[in-house]
Amino acid sequence: MRLELRHLQMLCAMADCGSVGRAAGLLGYSQQALSGQLQRIEAHFGQPLFKRTADGVKPTGYGAAIVAQARDVVTRVGAIGGHPTPSETRQADRSRPLRLATTGSPLLAGMVTRARDRLGELPLNVTSVHQPAAAAELLERGAADVALGVDHPGRTLCLAPSLTQLGIATEPLFIAMPAGHRLRHRLEVPLAELADDRWFLAPDNGAGWPAALHQACAADGFTPAAVHEYLGDHQQLQLMVAQGMGVTVVHATVRAIPGVLVKPLVGSPLWRRHLLAWRPDAVTGPVLEVLHASALAAYRELVAGAPHFQAWVKRTYQVRVAVEAE
Repeated sequence: MRLELRHLQMLCAMADCGSVGRAAGLLGYSQQALSGQLQRIEAHFGQPLFKRTADGVKPTGYGAAIVAQARDVVTRVGAIGGHPTPSETRQADRSRPLRLATTGSPLLAGMVTRARDRLGELPLNVTSVHQPAAAAELLERGAADVALGVDHPGRTLCLAPSLTQLGIATEPLFIAMPAGHRLRHRLEVPLAELADDRWFLAPDNGAGWPAALHQACAADGFTPAAVHEYLGDHQQLQLMVAQGMGVTVVHATVRAIPGVLVKPLVGSPLWRRHLLAWRPDAVTGPVLEVLHASALAAYRELVAGAPHFQAWVKRTYQVRVAVEAE
C-alpha cells in the first residue's frame, strides 16, 4: 500500500483514543473499516504498531516512534497556509487573558514560552492543579479556557460534550533508580524484578494513575509492598531516589540528576498521553494552532535533551530493521 496522510491521522487517533472503536467514531469510520486499515498499515511497516489489550489498544515500542513522527507530519500539514496574524490570535474577548489550567506537565514551560511569543498582545495566565479531572472541571465551569494534562491508554480523560481535546504525544513511562541499583547495568528493566523495591508513587490523580502501575505490577505477579506516597517537587523526588530511598516512575524525557539512572521497562507496559483540552467557545482556531504547535515543539525539545529516550527509540528502529531483514 501507499502511505497517505489519512493513514497517519488514523494512527494518531488510535494512539490518542486508546481504542480502535473510539478512534473510528472520531474519524467517521466503522470499527471494522478502521481495523482493516490498521492491518494494512502494519503490513506496510512490517510489524505491529499497537498492542491489543482488554481496555483497547496502546502503541508498541516501535508504534510509539511511528506515531510521534506521524503526529509531527499531521501537525505540519495542518499548519500549511495557517500562519496566524497577531490580530487573528487575539481572543474575541480582549478584556481578559487566556486561562490555562495544567497538571504540572513537563511541557508547560516550553509551551508557554513559545505560545507567548506568538500570541502577541494576548496575555496567558496559568493555574496548576494535581488532578486532570480538576482541570477538566475548571474548563466545564468556565474558570479556564484550555487545559494541558495527561491520561493513560484505556483510561482516557472523560470530558463534557461541550469540551474538545487533542493529543500531543503518547510516550512510554520509564523508571528512575539510584545509580548503585542492582539493575543498573540493564539496558531495559523487567518490571517484575522491581517487586522488592520501595516505590515513590503520586496519589490518585483521577486519570488512571497509579492504577495503571498497579495493573501492570499485578500482570507481572506482584503488588508494590512498600510505597512512599509523594506529591511535590520533582527535583526533591530525584534527590530521594539518588539517596537510595526507592524507585519511581518518570516520564521518558525526564533529565536525571547525578546519582539517578533513568531506564525503560522491558516491553513498555506503561504509557502516558499528553493532551490539550479546551472550550470551543473560548479558544479560536488560530490560538489553538499556536498552543498545539507550541506544545509539540516543547515536547520535541524535551526528547532532544533525553539521551536515554533517544537510545530507546534507536533500539526500537534496530529491531524493525532486523525483522525486515529476515
